[in-house]
Amino acid sequence: MDLQLTFSNGAMTGDGADDVGRFLIKGRYDAASRECYWTKTYLGAHDVFYRGFREGKGIWGTWEINIQYHGGFHIWPRQAGEGNAHAETAALVEPADAIATEKPDLQSAASPVT
Repeated sequence: MDLQLTFSNGAMTGDGADDVGRFLIKGRYDAASRECYWTKTYLGAHDVFYRGFREGKGIWGTWEINIQYHGGFHIWPRQAGEGNAHAETAALVEPADAIATEKPDLQSAASPVT
């Protein structure tokens, strides 16, 4: 996944692409509670709703498509000069290029990874 996020005055915006397609990000964050929530909108397709918490080296949380599909995710910033295949951890810097991974819900074999 390729993901660009910007955090400014409580607003969270971004865009990117993954194996499903191109998408836009629009949401909010609270710097005091470190909570953020956003919608990932695939162009001409479905939305994915996210809720997460900033925890040192990234954002951890859950995603949901409608009510039936859900799972966990972790987003962390890429270090300067690092390519997509080698990013694993980095210090959080805002705004940041980010790489996302998602852990599918093992309770539901039908859960898509987005």
